[in-house]
Parts: sequence; structure tokens; C-alpha cells
Amino acid sequence: MKMQEYYEKHLLDKNPPGSVFVAKTPACMITAYKSGKVLFQGNDCEKEAGKWSGSAPSKKPVSSKTKSAVKSDLPVGIGGMSAIGSDEVGTGDFFGPITVVAAYVKKEHIPLLKELGVRDSKDLNDEKIIAIAKVIKDVVPFSLMTLKNEKYNQVQKSGMSQGKMKAILHNQAILNVLDKISPEKPEAILIDQFVQSSTYYQHLKGQKAIAKENVYFSTKAEGIHLAVAAASILARYAFIQYIDKLSDAAGFTIPKGAGAHVDIAAAKLIMKKGRDILPSFVKLHFANTDKALAIVNKKRI
Repeated sequence: MKMQEYYEKHLLDKNPPGSVFVAKTPACMITAYKSGKVLFQGNDCEKEAGKWSGSAPSKKPVSSKTKSAVKSDLPVGIGGMSAIGSDEVGTGDFFGPITVVAAYVKKEHIPLLKELGVRDSKDLNDEKIIAIAKVIKDVVPFSLMTLKNEKYNQVQKSGMSQGKMKAILHNQAILNVLDKISPEKPEAILIDQFVQSSTYYQHLKGQKAIAKENVYFSTKAEGIHLAVAAASILARYAFIQYIDKLSDAAGFTIPKGAGAHVDIAAAKLIMKKGRDILPSFVKLHFANTDKALAIVNKKRI
């Protein structure tokens, strides 16, 4: 099964009755049933489910507990408009920060970006991302927001959800780009959807300024407008650079993701630098923290 292979590193040992597999990522629990139904639960359930719209393991729909993006409310021809797109990277990675980028792509620059190979960063290797990012960063106005691990752990411990963190970062990045291109205005602003729009704006209550004019949401937005694809590449580029800095500080290569390999790396970091170093390297509330400490304790016995 394509989906089971995709979540291979996150599969759990025990499956509930009637299920094919259960996988647990840092922000979502995925349960696939023999009936063909797939249940997504957690902070990023909408975004995770969106990866499989149109490619689910059966003709039966994703569980109603998770709503995929509704694309029918997008303006006709949005892909050819001058637009701001925003996307984030690092939310599911144990090591490293959350990086959010909003980028403005004028309609006349769309052919150039296509020629440069701009598309969803998840479809590109790090080498290609770096090469493209170095070119487009001088072509498109953009804003990068980086939520470093120390600050992430602080606000998470205070009770702020990852969804709210992302909403605040997206909004601020978009506002920054709007300020950069002023008095010019985009024809549309497209956010790669991680929550329903109503929840997004609920997260932003209390913010001094909120971008609302011509704002649209969609999963798989990188395939709808190249502004989102450009934003995803620039966000990934920034994340790669930050991971490189963490690797230099650690004295060994810091891995990406949230699988068993990062547990081993975190244990190695603890053994070398001490447990107190963790808050500046990782997202402490991830289950990987306890797994890494268990590895350290086992080695010390």
C-alpha cells in the first residue's frame, strides 16, 4: 500500500481491530482501516489528509473528522495572477526551527520560475533547492520568519499550539511582503492550508494587524500557484542552512525528520553536550525527547 510505505518510519506496533496500520507523526495520528477509510487526527490533520486527496487507498472518502481543503472558492485563473504565496517547513522535524516564507510572484515572472524548475520543495532534493533558492531570492520579494527552538519551546510550554504559532508566522510574513511591495497590491494571497480558515483567523485574534484582503487557503497550494512553490523552496533553503549551523554546533551531522534516526542523534548530542543543550536544538514536546533519553539511560547502565 502506497500510504503504508509513505509512513513506514512512523508505524506503530499495535493496530486496533479492523485496521491495516497506525502511524504517528509528530503532529498527526493516521489510522487506515480495512474498509478503506483513513482517519487523520491531530494539529496538522487537515494538511496531512490533503496530501492524499485524489490518491487515497480506496474510493471511500477520508474520515469526516478531517476536512480537506475546499478549492472551489479560489478565484478562476488564480495560477496566472500576481500573487503572494506562503508556506512553512520544519513543523514535523524534531531538530531545527519552524521556517515560514511568504513570497510575491508577479504574473510576468511565472514563465521564468517555471524555467528555473520551481515546484513543491518536497519534490526536490537539498542540492536542487539550494541552487534554485539562490537564484529566486533575488527575483521575488519575500519575507522569512524563523521560530527558533528556544522560543518554540517557550511558547509551546505556555500552552500555545503549533497551529497558532504557524498562523502568527504566516500572517506576519505576508504583512512584511505587502509592506515591501507597497503601493502595489497582489491580486491574491494564497496560504498553503494547515487549518480551516476560520481556525486560522481565530488563532490571529489579538494581533495588531491581520492580512484578510483577497486571502485564500488550499492544501497542495504549491501546485496551484508558483508563489507558494517559491515560498516552500525558500523556507526549505533557510531550514537547511539552520540545520547546518546546528550540525556545526553539535560537532556532527544533525538529521532531519522525526524517525528513529533522530532519537539516536539526540542521544549522541546529550552524551556529548549534556541534556541542558536540548532546548536550543529540538522541539522538546516531541516523543523523540523521551526516546533519546531512554537510549542515553540504557547506555549508561
